[in-house]
Amino acid sequence: MAIFGLGAYYDTDVSDEFIRAGLVGAGWREADAPEIHRFVRTLKVGDIVYIKSFPPGSASIFVKGIGIVEDDSVLSGAETEELVQIGRRVRWMSTDTFEIPRPTERNNVRANTIYEEFHPVVQRAIMQRLFAGLTAR
Repeated sequence: MAIFGLGAYYDTDVSDEFIRAGLVGAGWREADAPEIHRFVRTLKVGDIVYIKSFPPGSASIFVKGIGIVEDDSVLSGAETEELVQIGRRVRWMSTDTFEIPRPTERNNVRANTIYEEFHPVVQRAIMQRLFAGLTAR
Protein backbone atom coordinates (compact mmCIF):
# COMPACT_ATOMS: atom_id res chain seq x y z
CA MET A 1 0.00 0.00 0.00
CA ALA A 2 1.22 3.46 -0.89
CA ILE A 3 -0.19 7.00 -0.95
CA PHE A 4 -0.47 8.89 -4.24
CA GLY A 5 -1.44 12.48 -5.00
CA LEU A 6 -3.30 13.13 -8.25
CA GLY A 7 -4.34 16.34 -9.94
CA ALA A 8 -7.80 16.86 -11.37
CA TYR A 9 -7.54 20.07 -13.35
CA TYR A 10 -8.30 19.73 -17.08
CA ASP A 11 -8.89 23.39 -18.04
CA THR A 12 -11.45 23.16 -15.26
CA ASP A 13 -11.51 21.37 -11.91
CA VAL A 14 -12.98 17.87 -12.37
CA SER A 15 -12.58 16.75 -8.75
CA ASP A 16 -16.34 16.48 -8.23
CA GLU A 17 -16.66 14.39 -11.42
CA PHE A 18 -13.90 12.04 -10.20
CA ILE A 19 -15.74 11.61 -6.90
CA ARG A 20 -19.16 11.19 -8.54
CA ALA A 21 -17.78 8.61 -11.01
CA GLY A 22 -15.73 6.77 -8.37
CA LEU A 23 -12.43 7.03 -10.22
CA VAL A 24 -9.11 8.78 -10.71
CA GLY A 25 -7.02 8.98 -13.82
CA ALA A 26 -5.32 11.05 -16.45
CA GLY A 27 -6.91 13.02 -19.25
CA TRP A 28 -4.02 12.84 -21.70
CA ARG A 29 -3.90 10.31 -24.50
CA GLU A 30 -1.24 7.63 -24.13
CA ALA A 31 0.69 8.99 -27.12
CA ASP A 32 1.01 12.34 -25.32
CA ALA A 33 1.78 11.03 -21.81
CA PRO A 34 2.96 7.40 -21.91
CA GLU A 35 4.71 7.64 -18.53
CA ILE A 36 1.54 8.81 -16.81
CA HIS A 37 -0.41 5.94 -18.40
CA ARG A 38 2.19 3.48 -17.11
CA PHE A 39 2.02 5.08 -13.67
CA VAL A 40 -1.78 4.76 -13.50
CA ARG A 41 -1.50 1.09 -14.50
CA THR A 42 0.87 0.44 -11.57
CA LEU A 43 -1.65 1.49 -8.91
CA LYS A 44 -2.59 -1.49 -6.78
CA VAL A 45 -5.75 -2.55 -4.97
CA GLY A 46 -5.64 -0.91 -1.56
CA ASP A 47 -3.41 2.00 -2.59
CA ILE A 48 -4.55 5.32 -1.13
CA VAL A 49 -5.12 8.17 -3.56
CA TYR A 50 -5.92 11.78 -2.89
CA ILE A 51 -7.07 14.50 -5.24
CA LYS A 52 -4.82 17.48 -4.77
CA SER A 53 -4.45 21.01 -5.94
CA PHE A 54 -1.21 22.89 -5.48
CA PRO A 55 -1.40 26.25 -7.25
CA PRO A 56 1.94 27.94 -7.98
CA GLY A 57 3.10 29.99 -5.03
CA SER A 58 0.52 28.43 -2.72
CA ALA A 59 1.28 28.02 0.96
CA SER A 60 -0.95 24.93 1.11
CA ILE A 61 -1.79 21.67 -0.58
CA PHE A 62 -5.56 21.53 -1.09
CA VAL A 63 -6.94 18.01 -0.68
CA LYS A 64 -10.35 17.45 -2.28
CA GLY A 65 -10.88 13.75 -1.73
CA ILE A 66 -9.21 10.66 -0.30
CA GLY A 67 -9.98 7.17 -1.51
CA ILE A 68 -8.77 3.62 -1.94
CA VAL A 69 -8.14 1.86 -5.25
CA GLU A 70 -10.92 -0.77 -5.38
CA ASP A 71 -9.83 -3.30 -7.97
CA ASP A 72 -7.23 -4.10 -10.59
CA SER A 73 -9.31 -2.90 -13.55
CA VAL A 74 -7.69 -0.28 -15.77
CA LEU A 75 -10.41 1.87 -17.31
CA SER A 76 -10.29 3.39 -20.77
CA GLY A 77 -11.80 6.67 -21.91
CA ALA A 78 -14.92 4.93 -23.23
CA GLU A 79 -15.51 3.32 -19.81
CA THR A 80 -15.24 6.69 -18.07
CA GLU A 81 -17.44 8.64 -20.50
CA GLU A 82 -14.19 10.29 -21.67
CA LEU A 83 -13.63 11.94 -18.27
CA VAL A 84 -10.14 10.39 -18.33
CA GLN A 85 -8.21 8.49 -20.96
CA ILE A 86 -6.95 5.99 -18.38
CA GLY A 87 -8.35 5.50 -14.91
CA ARG A 88 -8.83 3.34 -11.86
CA ARG A 89 -11.90 2.70 -9.72
CA VAL A 90 -11.76 4.37 -6.31
CA ARG A 91 -13.93 4.15 -3.21
CA TRP A 92 -13.95 7.69 -1.86
CA MET A 93 -13.66 7.63 1.92
CA SER A 94 -13.43 11.38 2.51
CA THR A 95 -14.67 14.09 0.18
CA ASP A 96 -14.21 17.09 2.44
CA THR A 97 -11.80 19.70 1.14
CA PHE A 98 -9.03 20.62 3.54
CA GLU A 99 -5.59 22.20 3.49
CA ILE A 100 -2.21 20.85 4.47
CA PRO A 101 0.47 23.51 4.99
CA ARG A 102 3.15 23.29 2.33
CA PRO A 103 6.04 21.24 3.71
CA THR A 104 9.38 22.99 3.86
CA GLU A 105 11.52 21.10 1.36
CA ARG A 106 13.39 21.43 -1.88
CA ASN A 107 12.57 19.77 -5.19
CA ASN A 108 9.03 18.73 -4.36
CA VAL A 109 6.82 17.03 -6.93
CA ARG A 110 3.42 18.40 -5.96
CA ALA A 111 2.92 20.27 -9.23
CA ASN A 112 3.04 16.93 -11.09
CA THR A 113 -0.12 15.20 -12.30
CA ILE A 114 0.55 12.10 -10.20
CA TYR A 115 3.22 11.20 -7.69
CA GLU A 116 3.83 8.93 -4.73
CA GLU A 117 3.60 10.90 -1.49
CA PHE A 118 6.63 10.41 0.77
CA HIS A 119 6.49 13.44 3.06
CA PRO A 120 5.58 12.21 6.57
CA VAL A 121 3.57 15.33 7.48
CA VAL A 122 1.41 14.97 4.37
CA GLN A 123 1.11 11.19 4.83
CA ARG A 124 -0.03 11.70 8.44
CA ALA A 125 -2.67 14.27 7.43
CA ILE A 126 -4.02 11.97 4.70
CA MET A 127 -4.13 8.95 7.02
CA GLN A 128 -5.87 10.92 9.79
CA ARG A 129 -8.64 11.97 7.38
CA LEU A 130 -8.85 8.47 5.90
CA PHE A 131 -9.27 6.86 9.31
CA ALA A 132 -11.83 9.51 10.31
CA GLY A 133 -13.77 8.60 7.15
CA LEU A 134 -13.58 4.89 7.99
CA THR A 135 -14.85 5.34 11.54
CA ALA A 136 -17.67 7.64 10.38
CA ARG A 137 -19.14 4.84 8.20
